This record gives sequence, C-alpha cells and structure tokens, in this order.
Amino acid sequence: MSKTTQKKCIIDRFEGEIAVIEYGRQTFDFPKALLPAEVKEGDVVSFQAVIEKGETEHLKKKIDDLTKKLFKD
Repeated sequence: MSKTTQKKCIIDRFEGEIAVIEYGRQTFDFPKALLPAEVKEGDVVSFQAVIEKGETEHLKKKIDDLTKKLFKD
C-alpha cells in the first residue's frame, strides 16, 4: 500500500513556463506544464505525493543490473 500526503498551495504568479507557488510562508518554482491548463493566479491547488513502491523497486533493480554489467570482471 502506498503512503500519500496532500498539501494545498496558492498560485502566486507565472514567470514564463514557471509557476511561483506559495506554501505557508514559502514560495517555490514549479513547472507550469505539470499543472492543469486552466490554472490561473490566485487559484488554490493541491499536491498529492505518492510513494510508488513498485516503480522504486523496478528502478533500483534496473540500476543494479546496469552496475553489474559495468563492473563485470
């Protein structure tokens, strides 16, 4: 089962292809392309982070396999 966390933020402004997002007293840059097309300044958006355990394990195995090939005796 994946663990999730969800946080609400405010779109402060756009700077080109970057959305400046407020979270509490902090701001951070976020790619506009990852937001819904209709989002605008002042909108409240929520972000949900999900730990993808299966994908993580798959990626670790892929990296391990590549490492073994690279350092093969």
